[in-house]
Amino acid sequence: MNERKDFKKGILTSAKEIARIAVFVALAIAAQYLLSAVPSVEVITLLFSAFAFVYGAARGAIAGVAFSLLRQFLFGFFPTVLVLYLVYYPLLSLCFGLLGRWTKKTDWKTALIASALACVCTVAFTMIDNLITPLFSGYSERAWGLYFAASLPFMGRQLICVAISVGGLFFPLTKAFFLLKK
Repeated sequence: MNERKDFKKGILTSAKEIARIAVFVALAIAAQYLLSAVPSVEVITLLFSAFAFVYGAARGAIAGVAFSLLRQFLFGFFPTVLVLYLVYYPLLSLCFGLLGRWTKKTDWKTALIASALACVCTVAFTMIDNLITPLFSGYSERAWGLYFAASLPFMGRQLICVAISVGGLFFPLTKAFFLLKK
């Protein structure tokens, strides 16, 4: 079978492709673990956005599901976090996989578009969490409102981090992924 042809179809057919995703997931888990003690600082959005941009939405979504499941072993099992991650990371991968398909190049203009898209996705992450956690936890209407209000300052700090990290590192990281892809 022609590996290149199958790669374009979105089918995982070779050990090399599976290993590439596994190494990326290990990198993402290590990055999250190393930065977990620093509030509002995260590079997972940057990593997943660049990976999905280069390797496509399907591989990004597979990596997102693997990441979502494996991180439960490291950080503990929380059903709301699992559901949130299983929804969010495939959607993030879809957005950036489509961006990569449409632009087909990486430059600073694309990095700025990616930064704006990553910020929109970060807001979506918080809003999905603001829906899932109160529903799973059975919050009252008032508690739901308080949970939402409490999430806004955290989201603001995360938006700043995402804007800076994706804006500044998306271009070099996608270049590195493109080199590894060859």
